[in-house]
Amino acid sequence: MSDWTSLWYVWLILLLVFLLLLCGVSASCIKFCCRKKRLPAETFPRHPCDLAVIGFDSDSTAHSTVT
Repeated sequence: MSDWTSLWYVWLILLLVFLLLLCGVSASCIKFCCRKKRLPAETFPRHPCDLAVIGFDSDSTAHSTVT
C-alpha cells in the first residue's frame, strides 16, 4: 500500500476539482440572487405594427394575366 502523502499529484487534482466545484456553486448562487433582485426589463419596447393585406380574386386582371 502506497503512502497517500507522497502522492502529491492526487491531492493537487482533488484540490483543483474542489475549487472548480466551489466556483461553480458560488457563481450559481450569485446569478440566482441577482436575477431574483432585479426587476424584469423589456429588451425591446413594444410598438404598434401596421399590417397591409392585399386580396386577389380569381376574376382579377392580375390573376388572368399570369395564367
